[in-house]
Amino acid sequence: MLFRKTLYFSLAIGFSILLAGCNPKPVEYNDNVLAFGTFIEVSLINLTPEQSERVMEKIRKDLKYFHYALHPFKAGPSGRVNSLLTATGEFTSNPSVIPLIVKSKLYNRQSQGLFNPAIGKLLELWGYHDELAPEGPAPDEESIKLLVKQNPTMQSISVQGVRVKNTNPAVKLDFGGIAKGYALDVIMGHLKQMGVHDASINTGGDLKVIGQGANGPWNIGIRDPRGDGMLASLIVNDGEAVFTSGDYERFYIEAGKRYHHILDPRTGYPAQKSQSVTVVHDNAALADAAATALFIAGPEMWLTIAKSMNIQQAMLVGRDGKIYITPSLNDRIQFRKSGLDISVVAIP
Repeated sequence: MLFRKTLYFSLAIGFSILLAGCNPKPVEYNDNVLAFGTFIEVSLINLTPEQSERVMEKIRKDLKYFHYALHPFKAGPSGRVNSLLTATGEFTSNPSVIPLIVKSKLYNRQSQGLFNPAIGKLLELWGYHDELAPEGPAPDEESIKLLVKQNPTMQSISVQGVRVKNTNPAVKLDFGGIAKGYALDVIMGHLKQMGVHDASINTGGDLKVIGQGANGPWNIGIRDPRGDGMLASLIVNDGEAVFTSGDYERFYIEAGKRYHHILDPRTGYPAQKSQSVTVVHDNAALADAAATALFIAGPEMWLTIAKSMNIQQAMLVGRDGKIYITPSLNDRIQFRKSGLDISVVAIP
């Protein structure tokens, strides 16, 4: 679901900016914007008040547009595309949706189908298409099997310019696994064009930075998916994005089983092999999509999928709490808890 990160983030932060000390302290401007169902936190460094407000005006405008354009189940460009996808055939799409379709097709192929924004009907069936998390009960098995059997996939869609063709009426797009990352890439590009050198935008737990913070490098905390506080902290370098997918964000418990919003397109059910996955990359859209794909892959498949998606820095917390981490991320992360079961595993 596009708005799957909830306002719960403001109470239990998955990624919190931890700016630690050196002097003299540069001027820091902080603001937040409500979009994508969460408070988006913006930090701008070494700008005058007038410059900061001008930059914030652009950020607000961009976020308002992405909120409107990329919501799959409301009036707007993505909603219109979905209405046209109900019948097979060819149509003209709003240009703003085309980059999301193209990127989603690429990441769908690289992830062996695990990242699949074409399963919007499954998300609707589970109730994860709305901003409010469902409370159960789970859908009946036959309804799930019926949708899975129809095999909605991004590869059923082809793009030529602004012309879109669909060959599978079961396809319904939900860009929840890529929209925030894509938006951050675009907005950070706009900030650079405006002469901003140091900034952080945190979209409800996922973020991208440029330059440094007020007290040096940006330092973030990675949430413990099953406990209070932080599992680890990480210094984020200029231009990097950090995205996490977890089963603790939107879920309910039924008969002792956790039903969350990250659906495995192969089964139609919530993926059960991971608690969380964190990905670091300079391409925020890719980091966003890869976090979802690796979460679904679980410990057995995640390295294979990471390799095919060109991911080098990632961490997976398995269903049993065991931590799997790639060497390049392990070299720079600082774990904040003791007694952890950690396995450093190289991407083949």
